Amino acid sequence: MADTLKIALAQINTTHVGALTDNAARIRRARAEGARLGADLVVTPEFSVGGYLPEDLVRKPAYVAACTEVIAALAAETADGGPGLIVGGPWQDGGKLYNAAFLLEGGRIAARRAKHELPNYGVFDEKRVFDAGPAPGPVPFRGFRIGLMVCEDWWLPTVAETLCETGAEILLSINGSPFEADKHDRQRLPLAVTRVVETGLPFVFLGQVGGQDEIVFDGASFVLNPDRSLAALLPSFAEEVRLTEWRREGERLVCVPGAVVPPPDTLGQVYAAMVLGLRDYVGKNGFPGVVLGLSGGIDSALSAAVAVDALGPDRVRAVMMPSPYTSRESLEDAAACARLLGIRYDTIGIGPAMEAFAGMLAPAFGNRPPDITEENIQSRIRGVTLMALSNKFGDMLLTTGNKSEMSTGYATIYGDMAGGYSVLKDVYKTMVFALCRWRNANMPAGVLGPRGAVMPERVITKPPSAELRPDQKDEDSLPPYAVLDAILEGLVEGEKSVDALVAEGHDRAIVLRVWKLLDRAEYKRRQAPPGVKITPRAFGRDRRYPITNGFTALIK
Repeated sequence: MADTLKIALAQINTTHVGALTDNAARIRRARAEGARLGADLVVTPEFSVGGYLPEDLVRKPAYVAACTEVIAALAAETADGGPGLIVGGPWQDGGKLYNAAFLLEGGRIAARRAKHELPNYGVFDEKRVFDAGPAPGPVPFRGFRIGLMVCEDWWLPTVAETLCETGAEILLSINGSPFEADKHDRQRLPLAVTRVVETGLPFVFLGQVGGQDEIVFDGASFVLNPDRSLAALLPSFAEEVRLTEWRREGERLVCVPGAVVPPPDTLGQVYAAMVLGLRDYVGKNGFPGVVLGLSGGIDSALSAAVAVDALGPDRVRAVMMPSPYTSRESLEDAAACARLLGIRYDTIGIGPAMEAFAGMLAPAFGNRPPDITEENIQSRIRGVTLMALSNKFGDMLLTTGNKSEMSTGYATIYGDMAGGYSVLKDVYKTMVFALCRWRNANMPAGVLGPRGAVMPERVITKPPSAELRPDQKDEDSLPPYAVLDAILEGLVEGEKSVDALVAEGHDRAIVLRVWKLLDRAEYKRRQAPPGVKITPRAFGRDRRYPITNGFTALIK
């Protein structure tokens, strides 16, 4: 019986769904790196061949067939005497379709294990497209018995218990685990400790890295020994192939302690997720760069900073579109942001278009006084202007709205909501302020932007305003953001009732008003562009409410 085993954890970016050739190339590079490090086995993430989450793409027979061909080709390459390989992909058998892990060894598919626990919550709806596999037994590999699991299999006790009872020496899970702020410390590590305590077996969490539409995968792969000690922790938001060395100590398999790279603090995690999500969305969809409106306000300043950090200054174009209501401070602050970031900055005044619309609509509007209609027209003029630049030059339009605005409907359809992607979609306004201060004081790892401050201090300290009418402030029509965001987190993330929030100390009238705004804005959120998932309840996949909704129990 062998006494040592070397496993290379390939924390790689194979989230490009459907890009089988690219994903296979990344897997091959990871195996080659594992071989260079002396690995016996190289492990890649969940659905690494096909890209995760595949959604209804797995309903296409051609996609499943193409994945099967790639897996067979990768298996044939393991006849070279190098390390074995674990990959993820679809497995069709007996009229059923599984989300599976494949052990490739000696030129063939040596074993398959189908995902037993299918997640059907939040961003996941795997029961729609996959069949559940049986509770698996261990996979034999070069004298060891590996308890191979696929993501959700380790979140519940059944599979780990079955593997332990059937002779597994190690629990090894390949994962497509979406990022949420503080998820590593809040969920993954405590749950992994539970599985180790229950089974007495060491545990390996292998995560992937990358952005796929609204979801970001943060990596942070780790190893726990049977004594629950952390033997390895890979970096967050970065690819790495890490060799782990295992030895038998009596009846137990133990990992030799290695490097531990703690995740960034909460704000650092959120910022890194936004950068990676935007970088992969733009890159994987083939856009040359992004264009955005730079208003002199805090949301557009942060969005521009994230864009530069993700793509570099040469791929970001900012446009100031002043109206008669735009303040001198906003003009100065927008220009200063552009200078600090080193990006192209254009000014296109919307005054002529406002006059044209006013004249065109005057006969239809009659003597009605100006109201929110004219404010929305300004926003839509800006949206049309930015979309024209996007169409003409091919850059994706980056929207700049935050979660507080999207929650309350404080956004204009076909105006500031127009665009292809949003990095702030799941970030409340209070966190926007905190992220701006954080970025001005920190240089994140792996970014392409400048060191030092990326926006003037005044952008952070001045009262937020849409500047659609004279002397307008956000708090003219919304509660203070500290109050608003606390209520919204209770309603959205907590699913709390109005009574529960009042019991926590919030004013009933304000809670009722915010609840009504949230409820009535669902139709707007359905028409919003995708954006990076940060919280457990991001709008879109995580929170799906009917637009036509007469249920009012929350107000009781």
